[in-house]
Amino acid sequence: MIRLTYASTAIADFSPEDLLSLLKTCRTNNGARNITGILIYTHGTFFQVLEGEEAAVNATFEAIKKDKRHKDVILLEKVPISERLFPYWSMGFEKLEAKEFSGMEDFDNFLEKDLTPAGFAAHKHIIGPLLAHLHSKLVKHVTFESVEQPPTQHEELPVQHEDPFIQLLHRTIRLGLQFLALLMVIVILFGIIDVVYVIFEKLTQPPFMLLTINDMLETFGAFLAVLIAVEIFLNITVYIRSDVIPVNLVVATALMAISRKIIVFDYKGLSAEYVSASAMVVIALGITYWLIQNKE
Repeated sequence: MIRLTYASTAIADFSPEDLLSLLKTCRTNNGARNITGILIYTHGTFFQVLEGEEAAVNATFEAIKKDKRHKDVILLEKVPISERLFPYWSMGFEKLEAKEFSGMEDFDNFLEKDLTPAGFAAHKHIIGPLLAHLHSKLVKHVTFESVEQPPTQHEELPVQHEDPFIQLLHRTIRLGLQFLALLMVIVILFGIIDVVYVIFEKLTQPPFMLLTINDMLETFGAFLAVLIAVEIFLNITVYIRSDVIPVNLVVATALMAISRKIIVFDYKGLSAEYVSASAMVVIALGITYWLIQNKE
């Protein structure tokens, strides 16, 4: 695969309706050729990235150069790639202003007057950082009309809500969750200290520097207790994040908790029914977690 980047000048100013029509055409044509990328239109300049198989990208670029709606087509970069930077859309659209570059590395001397094909060509060193910047905005990507929907964000307790009272409640709960997260960090630190103490205690008791099976099981239990605390911490913080759906962590935490219990079982004192029921819970949670991960 290759990534081809070019810039050009629009013959006439494009209205939102014109851009929408252009995007529809791009998505239809590029989708048929398995080409993805991103299109920027700003100050009468097009900046476009095409990603896909070399033959398809080259053929698309040749057709683009013949389009009468723009001129001064300049090839900025054509490089081989192993994976796409913009894999989700047959053609995404992003607004770009020179003020976005202020404070960004390598963009100190890039001004609004440089938002032209010649300007991009004269500052080719910014192409890499610019693509990285656009890639980082994938989740927040804005399109006029999306044929292939970008990933949607999930937020359990959004701070923006149409009801001011609900918004206040969400903010209050978030504050409480932050405090719980802080307490859980303290618990995790104490858990780590406990793990160190358990190992030290087992190694300093007769027989010295040796761990029996029971000692190892107790040590494993201490380790798993810390890991479960970490999972609980993630469960707490997930409600103030927007990139994770909590069901994953809830199931993973439950699976780890029951697994820890089974590891430290004293099978001599347990009935077969109790052990079988625990095994069924592990299987059920394992299948549930696999289904969740497989769906994603």
